Amino acid sequence: MAESTTIEWTDSTWNPVRGCALVSPGCTNCYAMKVAHRFSGKGEAYAGLTKLTKGGPVWTGQVRELPELLERPLKWKHPRRIFVNSMSDLFHEDVHGDFIDAVLDTVRAAPRHTFQILTKRAARMQAFMRHYKPIPNLWLGVSVEDQARADERIPLLLQTPAAVRWISAEPLLGPIDLRDPPNDMGEPRFSYLERIDGTGPRIDWIVAGGESGPGARPMHPDWVRSLRDQCGASSVPFFFKQWGAWALPIPEDGVPPGACDGRLYLVGKKAAGRHLDGRTHDEYPA
Repeated sequence: MAESTTIEWTDSTWNPVRGCALVSPGCTNCYAMKVAHRFSGKGEAYAGLTKLTKGGPVWTGQVRELPELLERPLKWKHPRRIFVNSMSDLFHEDVHGDFIDAVLDTVRAAPRHTFQILTKRAARMQAFMRHYKPIPNLWLGVSVEDQARADERIPLLLQTPAAVRWISAEPLLGPIDLRDPPNDMGEPRFSYLERIDGTGPRIDWIVAGGESGPGARPMHPDWVRSLRDQCGASSVPFFFKQWGAWALPIPEDGVPPGACDGRLYLVGKKAAGRHLDGRTHDEYPA
């Protein structure tokens, strides 16, 4: 696919792996499998990697490694943020370890770039990366669409050596409290964003956004406001990517942004925009 991208938090995409599989509710309306299906005809880039069902195109579960694309970022002279595998998951169970190593070799060979990896397979990423020292220009992240996925994947991310650890809460399908699950006394041990004792790893960046496209599920405004406020309380950079297909009504003149009754309207991604309570949030980790 194209090297340029409209994804707001990155500059380019690099896809040395194609194909994926659905693993959790956040995958239901995956944009990547819908895009891939448009290029899944015989002889095309995603042939055999998607199938058409009554609910629309879905991944077949097969993946394809593309060694011929491994050195592509080395040819990009100007520094950029690069989203690795926007059309797949590098830590898919069928991607060979040797191929992941080759991807990491490219990351090390291009320190002028910042590489952003995002996975729903936190356990495999933790098991694989625990043998490596953090790579300075590599950000490792997990996708967490609701509280259950946050409590499953974030602890594994915190156990993963990384220069920057981040979360993509998109599509945000429910409220997420970034406190660690409670101990036996019912008390939270620490926050995923800020350790009580000031030691140990924490999450360095949060990206949040609503779902777009056909069948998009709405994101309640309070869910994303809560993440914004949790980040603010812990001085963690927050990036609001989009409302998605659903948005709050435009406040009447003289009414402060956000001062409405919470009803959402299906208006489409472009009309919904990415202002949260009257402003954009485009923060990055240092």
